Amino acid sequence: MKSLFHLAINVANLDQARAFYGGVLGCSEGRSAPSWVDFDFFGHQLSLHLGEPFKTEDTGHVGDQRVPMPHFGLVLALPDWQAVAERLKAANTVFVLAPQARFKGEPGEQWTLFFRDPFGNPVEIKGFRTLDTLYSA
Repeated sequence: MKSLFHLAINVANLDQARAFYGGVLGCSEGRSAPSWVDFDFFGHQLSLHLGEPFKTEDTGHVGDQRVPMPHFGLVLALPDWQAVAERLKAANTVFVLAPQARFKGEPGEQWTLFFRDPFGNPVEIKGFRTLDTLYSA
């Protein structure tokens, strides 16, 4: 990896954020202060700050289903994606878009899922057999 991504978003409760991002997703906690906490979000820095989560609308499209915009997420190798999908299912996560495959047999074949964190922040996680096909058309 040549660089790491940093994203800072708002959450309404840091204890709930720790339970979800640390407990459900398995992200390790980094630095924190009374108003924010950092997580190792699968190798990237996610900073969660107390505040009002960003406004979203279901204006994006995945196939014929609408998904929230804006959203953030991850691209993982397929075995890692499957492990995250299982963690989310085990936690009874309500999916915006249930785990599924897209573009089967085509360039860019991928697996995807969408959910909202406990504060309504939308997250998409994609899985690829090989990350080399991420930008395949």
